[in-house]
Amino acid sequence: MNRSSDINSYISRLIVLVLLFSSCTMLQRRTPLMRSGDKLFLQGDYRDAAGVYEQVLVTEPANAKALYKAGISYMTFDKEKAAEYLYKAYNRDPLVDADILFWLGRAEHINYRFDKAIDLYQSYYEGLSRFNKQRKEEALRLKEQAQNAKEAVASPKDIFVENLGKTVNTMYSEHSPVISSDDNYLLFTTRSREVTGGEEAVDGEFFEDVFETTRNTDGTWGVPTPVSGALNSPGHDASIQLFDNDTKMLLYRASNGGDIYLSERQADGTWGAPKSISDQVNSKFYESDAYITPDKNKLYFSTSQFSKGDNLDIYMVERQPDGNWGEPRSLGDGINTPFDEDSPFLASDGSLYFSSRGHNTMGGYDIFVSKYDSVARQWGKPVNMGVPVNSPDDDIYYRLSHDGSYAYLSSYRIGGQGEKDIYTISYIRPAKIVGAVYSKQDSMAVAGIDVKLSGTQANQEEITFTATTNPDSGAFELTPLSGRSYKVELLKDGKVIATEKMEVPMVLTDKDPIRKDFYINTSSNTRLKSSKTTKDSRK
Repeated sequence: MNRSSDINSYISRLIVLVLLFSSCTMLQRRTPLMRSGDKLFLQGDYRDAAGVYEQVLVTEPANAKALYKAGISYMTFDKEKAAEYLYKAYNRDPLVDADILFWLGRAEHINYRFDKAIDLYQSYYEGLSRFNKQRKEEALRLKEQAQNAKEAVASPKDIFVENLGKTVNTMYSEHSPVISSDDNYLLFTTRSREVTGGEEAVDGEFFEDVFETTRNTDGTWGVPTPVSGALNSPGHDASIQLFDNDTKMLLYRASNGGDIYLSERQADGTWGAPKSISDQVNSKFYESDAYITPDKNKLYFSTSQFSKGDNLDIYMVERQPDGNWGEPRSLGDGINTPFDEDSPFLASDGSLYFSSRGHNTMGGYDIFVSKYDSVARQWGKPVNMGVPVNSPDDDIYYRLSHDGSYAYLSSYRIGGQGEKDIYTISYIRPAKIVGAVYSKQDSMAVAGIDVKLSGTQANQEEITFTATTNPDSGAFELTPLSGRSYKVELLKDGKVIATEKMEVPMVLTDKDPIRKDFYINTSSNTRLKSSKTTKDSRK
């Protein structure tokens, strides 16, 4: 198993789940070209399958089966096109497949049209036989996730999420970002054509390799290259974590069903041959991801070894006095669910971040955070990180920077480069604005003026920030939320005497205050009392 197959598999799992019980998907008479497309489709090579179905549609534009399967295929790398093709198939033939309403619901769901998705999931559920228990449960679960997504989108957080861009991200899958302690060195995993072996896997993407890039002086990232040394193998390799002053690396390898490995940086700067982290961690089952604490005494990891349904759960091992790892212990039912839990990460404040397909997810994997209760000796109820951190599809591999001002994650969402991309999450801080109000006529500072900033939060709720100029200096200080536009009103005794617009830039780290002065007309009819401070005398 490769590591990206897990994060790339939500749609794939739905496809397998539905096709296992479908009564008519593959029974129609097919042309050789359709058979070729269906073969690719069934082996999970949706990108190439879509291309073949497109060839069918050139000569058979009304072929509802080709439209239908092309639509499902596009869901893995082009969400908007998926909905277009599925609706074309449905309009051509509402009975094109017994599961058409299911896939229309999923297409609406991942395209943020949640009310339509809820209705379609319900219609699909009602049309299923009572004997199709697994599909009925999945339909109800997706309906619940669409409702969760609707509520989350209605209350977004004041967080800025940005795609890392085409230098790092490609039309293929990029995931598992790992940042160095100085924030200038980035490791990540790609399935693009530039991988070391250049060999295509059965699903149409290339075998995973770990790439590296360094930050330019202007803050952008340089052209990525495969990590030097013995790190990348002919199979799947994926980055997990840098630790011990960036001299050691945890990584994933697909050998033995998927295991966690350790590599050490060599004297020449290359990475040494990876070694299995421990038999207490690795098994014949799937170990996907891990996090080692800074003191190197605890290791959190995700594994399918102990689950009943082959799903991933998060476990922890502690280092023993002899230096070896102890017996794995589950993080408990408060964290682990009957669905997948993956990608554990501990922040410096002890908060556990992880991805889950359970709990109150919006769809696919969502990022959750939990705090440990030292009194109850258990992890607290996980909290969904909400929008815009999470989306209706997979959001995984959340990694905080060392100062906590931003994070990285891998996500498959609208607006990306094609498949899963790496994004940055910037935690916006308040801006400190200092200044004074001056008279236009004589540049004297004016006391007793209310400076009012009015704007909106991410959820469109109105916010205001007000300060009054100092009686002696005419100065003021405000700390509004950064990264937005404000309407500025200058008032005297509750009466607006001047207005203007102000753009407050995004503030992500502690920096010098923003200086902003205002000028008002102080003609005699305003009856304003000016202080003795002038702009020129200001220090």
